[in-house]
Amino acid sequence: MIPKIKRFADSTHFTNALKITIAAVIPVLLFSHLGNFTIGFAIALGTILVYPSDIPSNLKHKIIGILVTAFIVSSVNLLINLLHPYSWIFYPFLAVLLFFLSMISVYGQRGTMVSFSAIITIPLAFAHLQTGWDRIEYAGLILLGGLFYLLVSIIFFHIKPHRYGELQIVECIKLTSKYLKLRGDLWEVNSDRKAITEKQLHLQVELNAIHENIRQILIDNRTNSGSSNQNRKMLLVFISLVEIMELAIATSFDYNKLHQKFNNHPRVLKTYQKLANNLAKSLNDLSKSIEYGEKYVSQHNLIVDLNDLELAIENYESDLGKSAASEGVLMLSNMLLYAEKQVEKIKTLERAFTGIVNLQDLKGRDKDLEKFITPQYYPISTLIENLSFSSTVFRHSLRLTITILIGFLIGNILPFQNTYWIVLTIIVIMRQGYGLTKERTFQRIIGTIAGGFIAFGILFLVHDSTIIGTLAIIAMLLGFSFTPTNYKVGATFVTVYVIFLYGILTPNIQDVIQYRILDTLVGAVVAFLANYFLWPSWEFVKIPVYLENSIEANKNYLKQISLFYNTKGEVSTPYRLARKHAFIEVGNLMASFQRMLQEPKSKQTKLTKVYDLTVLNHSLLSSAASLGTYIQSHKTTAASEAFNVVVDKVIENLEDAITLLKEEKLTPKLDTVKDDLSKRFIELNKIRTKELKEENDNDEDAFQLKMQEAQLVIEQLIWLTNLSENIVKTTRSLIKTENELQ
Repeated sequence: MIPKIKRFADSTHFTNALKITIAAVIPVLLFSHLGNFTIGFAIALGTILVYPSDIPSNLKHKIIGILVTAFIVSSVNLLINLLHPYSWIFYPFLAVLLFFLSMISVYGQRGTMVSFSAIITIPLAFAHLQTGWDRIEYAGLILLGGLFYLLVSIIFFHIKPHRYGELQIVECIKLTSKYLKLRGDLWEVNSDRKAITEKQLHLQVELNAIHENIRQILIDNRTNSGSSNQNRKMLLVFISLVEIMELAIATSFDYNKLHQKFNNHPRVLKTYQKLANNLAKSLNDLSKSIEYGEKYVSQHNLIVDLNDLELAIENYESDLGKSAASEGVLMLSNMLLYAEKQVEKIKTLERAFTGIVNLQDLKGRDKDLEKFITPQYYPISTLIENLSFSSTVFRHSLRLTITILIGFLIGNILPFQNTYWIVLTIIVIMRQGYGLTKERTFQRIIGTIAGGFIAFGILFLVHDSTIIGTLAIIAMLLGFSFTPTNYKVGATFVTVYVIFLYGILTPNIQDVIQYRILDTLVGAVVAFLANYFLWPSWEFVKIPVYLENSIEANKNYLKQISLFYNTKGEVSTPYRLARKHAFIEVGNLMASFQRMLQEPKSKQTKLTKVYDLTVLNHSLLSSAASLGTYIQSHKTTAASEAFNVVVDKVIENLEDAITLLKEEKLTPKLDTVKDDLSKRFIELNKIRTKELKEENDNDEDAFQLKMQEAQLVIEQLIWLTNLSENIVKTTRSLIKTENELQ
């Protein structure tokens, strides 16, 4: 129990919650003591409004982001108060303002958070309308609150400048460990491989996001602090984690074939599974030691596990005889080679956290790292390009604007106590996707009702304002801590906090609870219906774009692999960039498929084909990465003409799939192409063997190594060809289904 509490208290979410709680509570306590609660409350409101924009980034971007948000929310509050008395101009202005503020989210995560802060300022301005000079004074106090929060955020940043990066590394290690554990689970004879594969796809989406975030942190740290030991350590660990993940994806096995081949030799499979599981456990143990600041002591002897596997392979060969076991030994040797590389990378991680990392340890692996992060700039052209119904952000902005206006209309027509709470609920719940809005709707309703009952029960028993105030602060802290990870629990504590606040300020607390629950229900229902009926952003509409991007990225990655195999030398920056984009785009496709699963069944008409294409693209990426990883880690022979012909055909197939997704007609191909491919595979299989034997007539070991290369390359080329053909076939079927539905 105590370790869990310690872990929670040391988490990023709790730290952020502590930051906003301190920033909001200090002004209230200070000015209440001075006899002017209103000023303290206005400043606290300013801190809460700018808090969402404080996303992970370097200090410069943090300061600029919070400053811009502070000025925007202060200006929005002032404009609402100035124009509210003139209804003939106020409501048209409100509609334009809402739409414009919503469109800011085209500028990525920071833009989305600034947009959210600005929009949520509007209903809160209605809750505290001012007149005369008070309007300017109140807006100034909100601005002061934003600046005070910025000061608190900067102080927290300097107290533990590297802690956020460490926790992100910890989370990355944990996710990577889970991924390796799932790979180990695939070795179970009766394992549910489809379910395990879906879990792997989900984890890969999470890993893509956290990799991008860590890249940004590392670049910022290196720019601001130079090459300190801490920065080098984090950089080395991150690069090793990316390589572990890429190696895991690149090294795919035909599990059906393996189980059929080794069912009568279970010791081999069990020995490998034990090793695979211990790889995952070692990473998990390392993450815990970093998280809790404890000295790392390895609990698993991976070298012994490797030796056990090597011995199992020797016993397998001895039992069957060298000739009969040759194919199986080659497969097992590839597994052993994969495991040795993973053990080597895990040992690198262990050394990084038990010693000092030198620049030589990186060995140029951080070269051109800046090119791997997404640049941050906000051109007006991005906003203009999104002003059309083809833009998801545009449709969401229009939908949100109309829904908020409907919320105001309902609150004004019907006898609701707090119209602003209906609008507030709409803003908090509504998201671009139907699935997330639906999920948040139910979670907020449950959280609000639960929080209402809990708060009412406590207020029924406790009447001391000091105790209630203390409980309100605790509820606020827990509410902000849980909201990012468990929205239902977060909404419960936020409800408790708000009701406690009302309990201190107003005597009719029963009415407050009643109306808060009713307002939340109305706002949630309106938001849910709006997301279903007002220009919804169904995933099946966007899937072709994600498919096209993932196929294009895989194609470019395969081109770089082919270029590298032909030219040899060092791995180039374009190669690594192509690899990164392939992983990201396939991850985006997986995320889109997962969102589709949350949508109504009637909107999942192409779900099976989308799933097939998602798996095919992931498999193609895995096969390409396997080929690329092998080429990088081995001294390979010259690429043959047959290799280039087959790769060109795979690329051609991928281009055909892209053409289909663009709803263009394919140029008919002659059957001789397929016949030529068959000849090329025969050439690769037979002629290549003869060439290699002639080159290494007196060196059996060298011959075996080159035969291993030939077999792996041929197997991957066959798989790439089949996958690319299936992608074209399934894409054609997907487009046909889409046309029939129209």
